[in-house]
Amino acid sequence: MTSVKSVRVGVIGLGHLGKIHARIYSGFKDVRITFVCDIIKTRAKRIAEELNVPYSTDFRDCLGEVDALSIATPTSSHYQIAKECIKHKIDVLVEKPLAPDLMQAKRLITLAKKNNCILQVGHVERFNKALQAIRDIPGEIKFIECHRIGPFKKRSLDISVVLDLMIHDLDIILELVPSKVKQIQAVGTRVITPLPDIANARIRFEKGTICNITSSRVSEEALRKIRIFKENCYISLDYMRQTVKIYTKQKNKIRRKNIKIKKAQPLKLELRSFIDAVKNRREPPSSGEKVLSALDIALKIEQKILKNK
Repeated sequence: MTSVKSVRVGVIGLGHLGKIHARIYSGFKDVRITFVCDIIKTRAKRIAEELNVPYSTDFRDCLGEVDALSIATPTSSHYQIAKECIKHKIDVLVEKPLAPDLMQAKRLITLAKKNNCILQVGHVERFNKALQAIRDIPGEIKFIECHRIGPFKKRSLDISVVLDLMIHDLDIILELVPSKVKQIQAVGTRVITPLPDIANARIRFEKGTICNITSSRVSEEALRKIRIFKENCYISLDYMRQTVKIYTKQKNKIRRKNIKIKKAQPLKLELRSFIDAVKNRREPPSSGEKVLSALDIALKIEQKILKNK
């Protein structure tokens, strides 16, 4: 696709996240929504009427009608839908995880390169203003602790909690720690679904950094936090509230500093980055290639959990 002033955009999959994609796109002045799709006709019709756009229950009907697409369908369908769209020179943003296995993900990355298409993956925390505020804080990271938990919701049930939730933290950790993974330990259990709903992983990096990550989709409270311990400070970041607290040792006292954050909706920033990548033909921050390592580690954690049963 060539650079354009107004991008024709479609959304495939109009569940919880897909309908938000559609509504956000409709607010961009340089975007024109020309297609929405869901296998549930009533759902597709409802969003189409709200946005005054055509709809279908077959994603193939979008071919030739759009320049770019958000794919927010179940993970098991990502590969087939994205492959068909990329073959028709359509830029795609695929919700995470890119694919249910590494081979399919690599094939999509290769296909996108071959067809000169943008392939972005929905790792929304990369666009969280709180995270962006700590990127340049100096000091070697010694230890990271992540908690990403929430109540059970009837979506993303075709994947485990590792690919559903933990992969967000893995993506951020791999970006923050410039070292290769040395060792992975993991445990998990099923509670409601046939796949692990709770998981804990401990990752040791070659340079010594240790990360402890807990994810649950069957908890009473909702929590998304990362705590980063460096040589000279301790950082506490709340993704949901977009707040950052930095604790430093000064003589024999611990002092706390609250970092000012200019808050913004991460998903809106993510979709904006996708449209900018489409228009300017540049690699997006969460391209398929950039997030592949997070999928690789997530799948290895799943294997560890299954082995420990």
